[in-house]
Amino acid sequence: MIPPDARRRGLLGVGVGAGMALAALPVVATAQQQARQTPDSREMLSAASFGARGDGVADDSMALQAALDAAFAPNGPSFLAIPPGTYKVTKPLRVVTPEGQKGDITRRHGVIAHGARLISTIADGGNVFEFISHATVRFLLIEGLDIVGGGREGHGISLECEHKEHYLYNLCLRDVTVQGCGGDGCRMMGNVFEGQVINTYLRDNKKNGMTVGHGARAGILSAIHAFGCVFGQNGQYGVEMVNGCYDVGFHGCYFLLNGKHGLAALNGCTLLSNCGFENNHEAAPGFDKGGSGIYLQGFGTLIGCTAYSMFNQKRLIDAYVVGQLVMIGCAGSGDARAKGAGLARIDGEKKARTTIISPSGAIEYANGFEGLEIAGKDGGARFGADWQSRNLAQLGNYRLWIDRRGRLRLKDGAPTSDEDGTAIGT
Repeated sequence: MIPPDARRRGLLGVGVGAGMALAALPVVATAQQQARQTPDSREMLSAASFGARGDGVADDSMALQAALDAAFAPNGPSFLAIPPGTYKVTKPLRVVTPEGQKGDITRRHGVIAHGARLISTIADGGNVFEFISHATVRFLLIEGLDIVGGGREGHGISLECEHKEHYLYNLCLRDVTVQGCGGDGCRMMGNVFEGQVINTYLRDNKKNGMTVGHGARAGILSAIHAFGCVFGQNGQYGVEMVNGCYDVGFHGCYFLLNGKHGLAALNGCTLLSNCGFENNHEAAPGFDKGGSGIYLQGFGTLIGCTAYSMFNQKRLIDAYVVGQLVMIGCAGSGDARAKGAGLARIDGEKKARTTIISPSGAIEYANGFEGLEIAGKDGGARFGADWQSRNLAQLGNYRLWIDRRGRLRLKDGAPTSDEDGTAIGT
């Protein structure tokens, strides 16, 4: 195909005569027509061509499935456009790749559906839209899709690759809305990685807004990042990270009014930056029975995250630290019956480390766990006081701590007991 600027120069007579350029146009058009007719044509299919009406009355399940089958068939164009409209679906819409190399899709492909809404009347627990990979699949894009559940289906969108040797990666969900489903808004399981979820709204689903995890049978989920998404008013968690996964990042996302925690990271969370947690634990009977915006076990990094509550959310984070927890510029507060809401409650193993810089809001430590606080509410720095703390003040190779009798002690090197070193004060 001739680049547009080359055609323009030809038509203007720059370098070649205008007549020669015009004579060449039918040849170009013929070549383009032949390209469209090849099996590997990248032409985008339209669901309307398969009889999908989008009038909100007709059952469009069979037409949409036929369109998906054609778009994702071997040597198919791999892109399906669903025109604006309201599409009633009574059965799950499924893309299942053939197994092995014959099912590989390694070019851009997906569903473009700006202005299209799927209204689910699925009643048997089936997912509204699912993509199951038994091959190597890259560059999947789901854009603009709006799913409204009826409460008796399963998940709104399910992406799955439960294999050791096959992968679903370099994927993107963008401008997607899923609400009212009987399961999760979105679920990603298995060998799903290097993906983005952008400007997506997962709300009012009976279970979680989103669930991500390693496969129950096989597959490692990793390098998933959510940008500017909202996880709200879901029956359980805004997001739940399960089956040992941890490599997920959230950036500028909002978690609010979920039945339980906004985020449950059961094995840690790589990064949360500029995220907000508001009024979660809607299912709790009151503030005293509520909990935190984030429940985290393992490790994590939080930068500029905030929590605010007027009802049942007690603080930004409850953490049991096994590795390292870092919090920078995070805040937790509340009003009304949540006036006592704070920032964090932290427990952990003795070998674990917690560093908190410029916090705002009350911090509680459980079971003798201590964190290093810098520029907290009283200014300065707060170090560990017990001789076994990993956060002792250090001056060169010297350690400082307070013994059980309230004396300041100094030791060249790590102390081996509470009475080690030299008492230098009372």
